[in-house]
Amino acid sequence: MLSITNISKSFGSRELFGGLSLTVGANDRFAIIGANGSGKTTLFEIIAGNITPDEGTLTLRRGSTVGYLCQDARAPARINLLEYVSQSREAVSTLSHKIQILRDELAEEADDAIIAGLLARLGELQDQYDSKGGYDSEHEAKIILSGLGFGKIDFERRPSEFSGGWQTRIELARLLYSNPDILLLDEPTNHLDLETQRWFENFLKQYHGSILFTSHDRAFLNNIAEKIIALESDEIVYFHGGYDSYILARQKDIKARIATAQRQQQNINRQMRFIERFRAKATKATQVQSRIKQLEKIKPVKVPRLTKKIHFDFPEPPRSGHQVLELAGIAKSYGEHVVYRDLNLVLEKGDRAAIVGINGAGKTTLLRILAGVLDYEKGTRIPGHNVTIAYFAQYYIEMLNPLNTVLEELRSVAPGEPEQRLRGLLGAFLFTGDDVDKHVSILSGGEKTRLAIAKLLTRPANFILMDEPTNHLDIPSREVLADALGSYKGTLCFVTHDRTLIREIANKIIEVRAGRIKVYAGNYDQYLQQCEPYADSSNITNGSAGTTQSKSPPAAFTKRQLKSREGQLRNEHYRLIAPLNKKITDIEARVETVAENIRDIERLMGDPAHYENSENVICTNRKYQEFKMSLSMLTQEWDELTDRVEGLTREFQQALQELK
Repeated sequence: MLSITNISKSFGSRELFGGLSLTVGANDRFAIIGANGSGKTTLFEIIAGNITPDEGTLTLRRGSTVGYLCQDARAPARINLLEYVSQSREAVSTLSHKIQILRDELAEEADDAIIAGLLARLGELQDQYDSKGGYDSEHEAKIILSGLGFGKIDFERRPSEFSGGWQTRIELARLLYSNPDILLLDEPTNHLDLETQRWFENFLKQYHGSILFTSHDRAFLNNIAEKIIALESDEIVYFHGGYDSYILARQKDIKARIATAQRQQQNINRQMRFIERFRAKATKATQVQSRIKQLEKIKPVKVPRLTKKIHFDFPEPPRSGHQVLELAGIAKSYGEHVVYRDLNLVLEKGDRAAIVGINGAGKTTLLRILAGVLDYEKGTRIPGHNVTIAYFAQYYIEMLNPLNTVLEELRSVAPGEPEQRLRGLLGAFLFTGDDVDKHVSILSGGEKTRLAIAKLLTRPANFILMDEPTNHLDIPSREVLADALGSYKGTLCFVTHDRTLIREIANKIIEVRAGRIKVYAGNYDQYLQQCEPYADSSNITNGSAGTTQSKSPPAAFTKRQLKSREGQLRNEHYRLIAPLNKKITDIEARVETVAENIRDIERLMGDPAHYENSENVICTNRKYQEFKMSLSMLTQEWDELTDRVEGLTREFQQALQELK
C-alpha cells in the first residue's frame, strides 16, 4: 500500500534519520518510537506530503488515501459538530451535495422530459450514495463521536465552541469517520481520558486499514502495535512484535553487542600488544604488518545507548498519623455547574491513590480540594496529625527560575546538601554530565517536568498530590518517574492518563463519576475487573461532552467465578513455565562457565610462547572449537526456551484479557 525507500531528512547539520525504508501492508499496525526530537513527527509529515525528504522516494498505491491527525487544526464556526464530522468523508459529502442540487432543480422544473432525465440521474447518484454508506453515515458519525465522549446535545453545538482538548477529539473523530486506507496518528491519546482510551483502542483493533502511530503511552503501545520502528540516535531498528517484546529483544540485542564489542576490544588489545612487543624485531616484521592490516579492516561494533534506571535513596519524609486527610460533606460548584454536592473521602497513611474518570468529571477539582488550594462552598477538610502536603501541578513548572542552571535550581530547595548528592539526584532524573549546567530557559517541556519533580522529592512532604505528572514526558522519563514514586515512602494521590503508571504505583483507585466518588481497594487491574466496562460503540449517550454515562453489559462470569478462573489460569501458567525457567537459569550458569573457559583460551592464544609447542597449539585449538560449539548450542537452547516462556506468557495474558 505504501513503499518508502531510503529516505533521509536533516535540519541544518543535524540528521534526524537516513536510509529509512519501510513497506506498509493493508492492515499493518506500526508504532514509531524514539526519544523526543528523533524525527517521529517529521516522518509523519513526510508521509502526509507536508514535508519533502532530502533523499529517497515514497510510493503510494494508486487510489489509496492517507489521513493524518493534525493537532493544531481548528474547526469552523458556521456548521454544527455532527455536520462537520459527517462532511469529512469527501466522496459521500460530494454526492450529498449533488443530490441536493438535483432535488432543488426538480422542485423548480416543469418540463416532463427534463424531469425524467433529472430523476434518472438522481437515481444513479442515490445508488452511489447508498453503496458508499451515505445513508448510514450520520449514524456512524454519532457512534464515533459518542465513543470519543460527545453527547447528543453536543451534536448541535458548533465545533468552535469546544476547548482545545475537545477540538483535538473533534479532529480525531473526523479522521476516523473519513476512514482512510492509512491512518497517521501522532500522540492520539494525549487528550483522552481512560474510558475513552479503551473505546479508542477497541475501535483501532477493528479498523480495516493500516495504522502508523506514535505514543508515549506504554499500555496503548502494547495493545495496538504489532510492528515497531525505533528511531535511535545512530540507527533505525525494525522489529516484528509488540512493544514489551521489542524492549526485551532490544535489551537482549544490546547485551549481545556489548559482549561482542568486549571480545572485539580484547582481540584488538591482544593484537596491539603483539605489535608493540615485536615492532622492532626484523624476524617478526611480516607478522606485525599482517596484524596491522587486520586491525585496519576491523569494523567496530556499535553499542547503542540504553537508558538505564538509576536508583537513588530519596530523603524519607516525616511520619504522619494513620489518617492523612478527610473530606466530609464537601460541596463545590462553578457558577451554576455543580461538581460535588456531598463529597466524602478518607485517605490513610501509605495510600497510593489514583483518581480516574472521564475528562470533565471533576478529577482535578478533587485533587485541588485535597491539596487545600481550592475553596469550596460547604463541608470540612480535615488534615491528619503531622501531615505536610506538596502539590504538583503544571503551573509548578512555570515557577522554575529560567536564569538558574539545573543544578542551581535544585540547590534552591536544598541549600545545605552536598553537590555530589544533588548531582546524584539529578542523575536519577536523567540529567547527567554537562546537563546539570544547562540553563532552565533552554530546557524542553519534558526536562522541565523532570526537574520540577526532582525538586519536589528533594525535600519531600509526607503527602504528595500530583496532577498529570507525565505530561511532556517520553517513555524513559516516565519510567524514571515510576521508579521515583515507587521509592517514595509517604502517601500519594495523583491524576494521570498513563495506565502503566497507575498499574505500577497505585494501591487504591478513586473513580469520579457524575459528581460522586467510589473507592476501590487494590490495583488498577483489580479495579477494571470490578468497575463498569466502557460503553459499547453502538451506545449513543444522552449527556454532554465530559458527562458520558454507560451501562455495563451482563457479565459472562460472576466475580467469584472470575477470581476462581483467574487463579486456575495463574496456577496452570506457573506449572508450565516453572521448569522452563529452571532450565534457563541452569543454562545461563553453564554459559558463564563456558564463556570463561573461552576467555582463558583466548588469553593463552594471545601469548606468543604458546605457539612454541605445536602439540599444545593443536590441543588448545580443538578445545577452543569445542567450547565455541558448546556456547553456540547453549545460546540456541536459551533462545528457544525464552521464546517458549514469552509465548506462554502472551497466551496467559490473552486468556486473562478474554476473561475481562
